[in-house]
Amino acid sequence: MTTSAQKLDRHVLYQLSVQNPEFEARFIRKVYKKERGKDAKLFREDFCGTAILACEWVRRVSGGEAIGLDLDEPTLEWGREHNIAKLGKKASRVRLINRNVLDAAKGSEGETLPDVVAAFNFSYFIFKDRNVLLDYFRAVYNSSADDAIFFLDLYGGPESQVAQEEPRIVDEDGHDEFTYVWDQYKYNPITGETVCHIHFDDAEGEERLIRRAFTYEWRLWSLPEVQDLLRDAGFREVHVYWEGTDKDGEGSGVFRRSVKGDDSVSWIVYIVAVK
Repeated sequence: MTTSAQKLDRHVLYQLSVQNPEFEARFIRKVYKKERGKDAKLFREDFCGTAILACEWVRRVSGGEAIGLDLDEPTLEWGREHNIAKLGKKASRVRLINRNVLDAAKGSEGETLPDVVAAFNFSYFIFKDRNVLLDYFRAVYNSSADDAIFFLDLYGGPESQVAQEEPRIVDEDGHDEFTYVWDQYKYNPITGETVCHIHFDDAEGEERLIRRAFTYEWRLWSLPEVQDLLRDAGFREVHVYWEGTDKDGEGSGVFRRSVKGDDSVSWIVYIVAVK
């Protein structure tokens, strides 16, 4: 392996190791079609970062458009240069806005409201106060179409509350191998506050290429709490999509709507809030 590992660009490494825009775009489209009986066209990605999911949306949705909201202008600019620029003629269908997601409704007057809003990679955990998170969910409700659907993800299980490092080798076609390290640095069970880091190591796990490439200071919200808050914000139905397991007991990558999970030590779910 070349230790240039994608020239040590933390955004490239993050996209390769954390994000799965192809799967998530398919999942959103499938669920929306099942719930509404039609195709979603306008997608908004909150906390969009490099907007890779917004770009994937316009790639695969005929006539689809996307909006990305994020507070970090340098990251938005990186996304424009490295992701949107690759879309060619479709690039005009992605619009990135440097805006707080709590102010999502601002500027919506006279604009077409999104059919779908997504807040993935647990980014909304940045809101540690219940009232602030409720304000965000209400902002989504008020700044989306009357028949919109809101998609979120959430992780949990006993292992999510334990300080530990979890390394995983990332081997993607066309890219050098490297090791992604999820570092649950500390957790406070009284407040639910957690600090996590992402590090990137070489493929052998012997050399740290980027230490603390990303740091998150979050509140680890529980699944019942988030469902309750979404209902309080006005969403008519809230569904949980739980991941199934394969014959070895590992996650299968198939998420199905469920009212009963299992007692896994670690899990990730998708939450679907329907207006």
